[in-house]
Amino acid sequence: MEGESCRLPAGKGDSEAEVIRRLLAANRIAVVGLSDDPSRPSFRIASYLLSAGKQVIPVNPTHTSVLGLTCYPSLEAVPGPIELVDVFRRPEHCAEVVRSVIAVKARGVWLQSGIVNDEARALAAQAGIDFVQDRCIMVEHMRSAED
Repeated sequence: MEGESCRLPAGKGDSEAEVIRRLLAANRIAVVGLSDDPSRPSFRIASYLLSAGKQVIPVNPTHTSVLGLTCYPSLEAVPGPIELVDVFRRPEHCAEVVRSVIAVKARGVWLQSGIVNDEARALAAQAGIDFVQDRCIMVEHMRSAED
């Protein structure tokens, strides 16, 4: 349902498609929960984002390197600005991730397919941060390339 999976900025009336388009334009993307296992969706999607020319920043406290890139233990440990945070964590951890997103002043949050958290959505909306949940960034990026 339009408006359910993304934040609609107050007064702007942005459609879900507009929010997705804005988030897909991000170049510096932190991937929270990125695994070093090539069979995991997070690894495949981060690899795709790299091949699409995006700067991927792995965030996972259990790794020091993923995809040949320095892996940070938290969003707060990432040097420099973050445009978008792509989240591969269980729903019960997503509100905590959004609190970190707010702390580092990232512009958007993307919860991957199958991940839904109303508290995370409310926190993002309250902070004025673009938010998408239960969608695959790779699928949406590929779809936008066809348009």
